[in-house]
Amino acid sequence: MLGCLEPLFETRSGYRRLYPDLPAMGKSPADDVRSTDDILAALEEFIDAEIGAEQFLLIGESYGGYLARGLAHRRPGQVRGLALICPTGTKLPAAERTVPEFEVRQSDGVVLDPELAAQFDGMAVVRTAETARRFAEEILPGLQLADRAAMARIQADWELSAGPELGIYQRPALFLTGRQDNITGYEDVYALLPHYPYASFAVLDTAGHNMQIEQPVLFNALMEEWLDRVARQ
Repeated sequence: MLGCLEPLFETRSGYRRLYPDLPAMGKSPADDVRSTDDILAALEEFIDAEIGAEQFLLIGESYGGYLARGLAHRRPGQVRGLALICPTGTKLPAAERTVPEFEVRQSDGVVLDPELAAQFDGMAVVRTAETARRFAEEILPGLQLADRAAMARIQADWELSAGPELGIYQRPALFLTGRQDNITGYEDVYALLPHYPYASFAVLDTAGHNMQIEQPVLFNALMEEWLDRVARQ
């Protein structure tokens, strides 16, 4: 998240940024976390400790987008704006998602280290030296740190017991999806829009689940526009 978000704030002052590791998905230990309800509770504890009652903007990616939706609906007065990057949509279990067939849309024939290729290939719609570099720097470290056993335990109770959407979120929102995203897709995300009347929804061609590094110009432009909308409210 730092790699794609920090450049946005090089010309925007006054923003404090917090990047929490999710339990089992970085250096944060899973301990007795056994479900998405537990992870959401840990995030709410983090918010209470680090932010308190202040308003804040919330950005979530993939499964983090599912959690962000839940937080936005549980704290509608506090979450001033919501942005989702390749989020999980209406169907959380991978086998139930509506996703396109995987395809590489752009390639420069780069030869990759086998360890990197094992993680990168199969989801890289833009398979170039630049996207591989960014994947290795921004995404791979988190994959290598992940506690796979704890993640499997959490996935056994993956859905929020009350669901993420509890009504209508009335603040500026942004949904960014990849047309070739074979992990979360875009169709199940589009179905969420009735809950977000002030959301922009974008499906970017030549972009998969790593769309922020595959379409950086459009990603930056759409995120900048969302930040502007939030600032104007």
